[in-house]
Amino acid sequence: MLRLTEIRLPIDHQPGDIRAAVLKRLDIAEDDLKDCTVVRRGYDARKANAIVFVYTLDVEAANEAQLLKRHQDDRHLAVAPDMRYRFVAHAPERLASRPVIIGMGPCGFMAGLVLAQMGFRPIILERGKAVRERTKDTWGLWRQGRLDPESNVQFGEGGAGTFSDGKLYSQIKDPRHLGRKVLEEFVAAGAPDEILFVSKPHIGTFRLVSMVEKIRAEIEALGGEIRFQSRVEDIIVDNGQLRGVILADGERIETNHVILAVGHSARDTFQVLYDRGIYMEAKPFSIGFRIEHPQSLIDRCRFGKNAGNPLLGAADYRLVHHCKNGRSVYSFCMCPGGTVVAAASEPGRVVTNGMSQYSRNERNANAGIVVGITPQDFPGGPLAGIAFQRHWEERAFDLGGRNYEAPGQLVGDFLAGKPSTAFGSVLPSYKPGVHLTDLSSALPDYAIEAIREAIPAFDKQIKGFAMPDAVLTGVETRTSSPLRIKRGDDYQSINTRGLYPAGEGAGYAGGILSAAVDGIEVAEALALSMVAQHEQRVAQ
Repeated sequence: MLRLTEIRLPIDHQPGDIRAAVLKRLDIAEDDLKDCTVVRRGYDARKANAIVFVYTLDVEAANEAQLLKRHQDDRHLAVAPDMRYRFVAHAPERLASRPVIIGMGPCGFMAGLVLAQMGFRPIILERGKAVRERTKDTWGLWRQGRLDPESNVQFGEGGAGTFSDGKLYSQIKDPRHLGRKVLEEFVAAGAPDEILFVSKPHIGTFRLVSMVEKIRAEIEALGGEIRFQSRVEDIIVDNGQLRGVILADGERIETNHVILAVGHSARDTFQVLYDRGIYMEAKPFSIGFRIEHPQSLIDRCRFGKNAGNPLLGAADYRLVHHCKNGRSVYSFCMCPGGTVVAAASEPGRVVTNGMSQYSRNERNANAGIVVGITPQDFPGGPLAGIAFQRHWEERAFDLGGRNYEAPGQLVGDFLAGKPSTAFGSVLPSYKPGVHLTDLSSALPDYAIEAIREAIPAFDKQIKGFAMPDAVLTGVETRTSSPLRIKRGDDYQSINTRGLYPAGEGAGYAGGILSAAVDGIEVAEALALSMVAQHEQRVAQ
């Protein structure tokens, strides 16, 4: 099989044009082309009125060795990589204990699925509820301003990614094609086949809900166990070795192997780990606002006359600006045709995030406009970033009216430094509602200064980005974990054997796909450790 890249075709090309392009590129006869499979389809929209689709293809042809030799100078032709997943171990009989996974987000459920497929019968502990019950609780905040601290956008089956755009792409290095394993499992659970080949795959919240349920059922069918509303209140460590966990109801589960996949908002769990001496350190993250524009504006700027083409869908963007004060401002988690959502997990605090459905057909586009910060901005140790986040989330709660409405401001007023009093042509999507105010005190001065500089700069790339009626909603603080629970090459905590920090919460991923891939890698390391320990016991 050969891998052929950079097959470029006009936006109005027909299905047969792909095969014709392969024949032309390889200079072979029709009968010599046995098969042709689309591996990736993206588009080049740098020229809005001359958009082209760009394909990567796996090709089966006659005399492939000769073709490679004949086209040896073509850097877009090579032997296709083997992307099949291979299990690294299989559970021995009569294991001394079962592995425990804390958290049922993308990292936790992929770790659980792979361990179950290898026969290890994992126990997954999730502090929140099953995904459909969790959805009802989340709507309780959005529609009625009623927050459940244990069941919300951050906590519950599926993790924070369930209420997001469902983006399934990442820039991580993936030499083993573990991302392919993730996507194939998602398709098996009901995700659309197209996520296997489109360049920026996404699913959307409604499809994620049913997909997560099917993955849960598969884990259970393979002998795994999932316990909801089971918050881990403490861990048991003996001379640097993990011995078990204690649940909030007092139950003790003994195990020497725990995957910590708690997500970036499990602040009480971070405190427990810190109190037990688990090594962790503060890390950079970002803070800012959500910005909303009409999706039609973004479509026109990105796609020109091709705006509205169903093959292109709703346009996205990715922006970055380096400011005079040394800060960097960038767009984060851009949600085409989506909504801004209430993402608080603690009473008396307001947090925003973005979400889209699979159709991406809501009126507005939204994205985080965030400023990078470092531990120098919040000195005080590993947990200082959490205190920093809480301070600005509480400030947003106050500015919004102390009822979980979010503080907001029109972009024109924000740039002019005056409070907003009425919405213009852009109506915000955040529920329970947006309270217009002055956002100049909603973030540190350096962040306000940087965002005020960045928005006009972004307008030079997307004309209309600085439109006066666009809406800013605050605050976005949960861009990533504010700390890292450091691990070694064996994926275990550097000072606690048997504890495997993983995913976003531990500081090793950012997004659904990267968290899921990290879950696989950590599960593999745990499986190999359990097998080695079992063999050692048998030998003794």
